[in-house]
Amino acid sequence: MKPIQPAERKVANIFDESAFTHYDETGESGTSFIQLNPNAKQDVGFYIYRMAPGAQSTPHRHGGAEEFLIVQGELIDNDGTVYKTGDVVWLDGDTEHTSHTETGCIVAVYSEAEEYAPGT
Repeated sequence: MKPIQPAERKVANIFDESAFTHYDETGESGTSFIQLNPNAKQDVGFYIYRMAPGAQSTPHRHGGAEEFLIVQGELIDNDGTVYKTGDVVWLDGDTEHTSHTETGCIVAVYSEAEEYAPGT
């Protein structure tokens, strides 16, 4: 078995502030992410999504299915559904929503495809 080379591995800690990249360019305030795969498009594949208390996501439509695990905190969808620590969620492709958090949250996400503006 060949050893894993340094360029073939990345490690980040979800409790390390410096591991996160802020979503400033999308207009979302208080949101950030960790995505280790340098070959993946942003927000496609596996990534960690973090929202500060009071933050809200941009309204969006899923280009493919999305699955996520609430690692810490609570996330509230625009229809009032509350996801709590430990909840595992599946959303079908083409679903549209926006989410917010009162407490802040950390979410482990797997997204099959890019997101789009609602109605597109």
